Amino acid sequence: MTSAETAPPPPMRLRELVFGAACAAAVRAAARLGVPDALGDEPMTADDLAAAVRTEPKPLRRLLRALSCYGVFAERPDGTFAHTDMSRLLREDDPNSLRAIALWCTEPWTWDAWPRLDEAVRTGKNVVEDLYGKEFFTYLNEDAPDSADVFNRAMTRSSEQSAREVAALLDLSGAKSVADIGGGQGHVVACLLDKYPRMHGSLLDLPRVVDNALPRLRDGGDLADRAKIVPGDVREAVPVTADVYIIKNILEWDDESTARTLRNVVEAGGPGTRVVVIENLVDDTPSMRFSTAMDLLLLLNVGGAKHTTDSMVGRLTAAGLHVDDTRPVNPYLHAFDCHVPG
Repeated sequence: MTSAETAPPPPMRLRELVFGAACAAAVRAAARLGVPDALGDEPMTADDLAAAVRTEPKPLRRLLRALSCYGVFAERPDGTFAHTDMSRLLREDDPNSLRAIALWCTEPWTWDAWPRLDEAVRTGKNVVEDLYGKEFFTYLNEDAPDSADVFNRAMTRSSEQSAREVAALLDLSGAKSVADIGGGQGHVVACLLDKYPRMHGSLLDLPRVVDNALPRLRDGGDLADRAKIVPGDVREAVPVTADVYIIKNILEWDDESTARTLRNVVEAGGPGTRVVVIENLVDDTPSMRFSTAMDLLLLLNVGGAKHTTDSMVGRLTAAGLHVDDTRPVNPYLHAFDCHVPG
């Protein structure tokens, strides 16, 4: 981290900040052009990279030089460019790839929405419905299918990576069943069923989501005999009974939707049930810049919000849960381990 002694002076830093869009656009351009995938273990010239990704050499050199200022690629004294730890994360084949997330956070709709952040702050409402005349996900699915596909790939990759960490963190040895509430394609429940061979699991999410559940959980899959896939809207009802409920990264809607979801889980589980809520926080994380930026993006697109520790505890308590423990899952996520009293 840059120390106070070596940090750029305020005028220089502010100039850099207001050009933040240029940095985001440069990351997006490099990812879309396939530059990280074309660059291997050995440094390459801009001319050779340009030939590999079919661009003009001079503009590509300018793009790489701009990114190297942020540690994405490194320009060597001989004029060649090499990978850095960050640029490798933009490769499609990297096991910890952030390529899909980088594209999702810079999709075309974001460039329409960010300039209206002052309006969202003034009103507390999302700006997407005014921009496109539709709720955000309706707009994505009906009018921006390519962007919807980017979203799905980003969420899938993110879920794959974090599900392993969630399963490693949680001790469910005393439970016979687990339910993944709003669990997407079922990465968390699959990892937990792998960890506990005698456990049964349920996946609950919207019909269009669970239609694309992991093949392992569906008929013919190796976990199918211990997995149940349930289509439904968690805000309406939770028609699943389990010893443990996992709620990961979905309590970011408006307060009423969050409250309804938690109440539905409490009612479905009943006294003694364990509920583990996993969320990004905006007040207790090493990734504050990322978390607070995502918080503002949620305001813009769905009128939602990331939580502070206190706001999350407050919502859990109001829903009738007792919070037993709070632990970090990774630098981006915290787990709130709760139970239903009584």
